[in-house]
Amino acid sequence: MREEEYMKRLLVGCALAGVLVTSAYAATTVMTAAPSESWTVTNYYKQAVYDPKENKIGDVDDVLVDKSGKVTGLVIGVGGFLGAGEKDVIVPFGSVKTAKRNDKWWLTLDETKDGLKNAPGFKYDKASTTWVPEKK
Repeated sequence: MREEEYMKRLLVGCALAGVLVTSAYAATTVMTAAPSESWTVTNYYKQAVYDPKENKIGDVDDVLVDKSGKVTGLVIGVGGFLGAGEKDVIVPFGSVKTAKRNDKWWLTLDETKDGLKNAPGFKYDKASTTWVPEKK
């Protein structure tokens, strides 16, 4: 085989390999439909949370996700006024019940505002990008 023919085949082979690798990579990183039974974080983030008697407890300040992508907890801001004096507590994700009312998500927790005010508080640590216990 001539050197020119060899180089031509080598270039075509490399180009084809690049296309195949790119296609395989793209197929694993892009979905063609949303996974069934999936929810958006918007259903929780910045939403009000109520007790069973429909009294507002607080608002969801953050959604906690583990390394595998599973939502594990919700950070709820309780107490305070316009953000001042607010305390952040963490509740297990599964303890918050959801319903849709008047085209809006309604979140309830089987807990009272006073009960959450007495729970351990957390603060967001920007250096570690995690929620850490408040120091008293």
